[in-house]
Amino acid sequence: MSADNSSTICVCRSVRQELGIAIGFLVPPVLVPNIEDRDELAYHISIMFYIIGGVATLLLILVIIVFKEKPKYPPSRAQSLSYALTSPDASYLASIARLFKNLNFVLLVITYGLNAGAFYALSTLLNRMVIWHYPGEEVNAGRIGLTIVIAGMLGAVISGIWLDRSKTYKETTLVVYIMTLVGMVVYTFTLNLGHLWVVFITAGTMGFFMTGYLPLGFEFAVELTYPESEGISSGLLNISAQVFGIIFTISQGQIIDNYGTKPGNIFLCVFLTLGAALTAFIKADLRRQKANKETLENKLQEEEESNTSKVPTAVSEDHL
Repeated sequence: MSADNSSTICVCRSVRQELGIAIGFLVPPVLVPNIEDRDELAYHISIMFYIIGGVATLLLILVIIVFKEKPKYPPSRAQSLSYALTSPDASYLASIARLFKNLNFVLLVITYGLNAGAFYALSTLLNRMVIWHYPGEEVNAGRIGLTIVIAGMLGAVISGIWLDRSKTYKETTLVVYIMTLVGMVVYTFTLNLGHLWVVFITAGTMGFFMTGYLPLGFEFAVELTYPESEGISSGLLNISAQVFGIIFTISQGQIIDNYGTKPGNIFLCVFLTLGAALTAFIKADLRRQKANKETLENKLQEEEESNTSKVPTAVSEDHL
């Protein structure tokens, strides 16, 4: 597999994750209806939890039986070189320390956390916000969430294809971040118009960029931190997203309860603006691309030298 397919691999992984989120938006409102009887409500919730537990158990079994530590063949030249450079005695804590000395990566951890945290908060509180303005529309609230994620899956695929062709990691990340902010602002000021179809359109547009940004963050992190383990850099991004997600969800929930949905969404817009500004300061130090280029150049040089050494030497009659 060529190095040009690395972005596609990351996008496919993100799309699978977002597909699970989409199912999470669609299924719970159907399994747990909005009813007053607490006993019946508890019964429906328990059924949903049993289904989730069964699926999680099945996935655990598949992970234990099927999954391997790493592929038989490296997916790219840079990954092959990374395997060669990795010491068996490499320290996990030392790797984390090196990553936090990388200013560009630290900025990306913060900006990724702000964006993903805003998405987590929005997803968690979406049902409450929709019902606030459109009472009795629990099922449509789930469908709006599904629209956000499906649009994000499309955005992730398109951005992955663009990265493979252009290799403009910082520029693409910055543009998508700014468009996420624009989409969030439009969603904020159209949520209370009283037209549910407008919410579907604005939420889908916002999701196209907000959810589509997530694989871009992972791919950019790999470029900035090569040859460090992708698992460590991705894990730090996930930790940042979870921390900001918890903070934003609690804070926005309190703002919505006390002041309404618009101030709560403006709260997220402020932090997305901060994230877009910080993204502009990240330098595009594409270490993996440099390693791919150097490896390819060395390979071509070796092949050229090998071909040169195999050319027979012609001896003319004059020399004889």
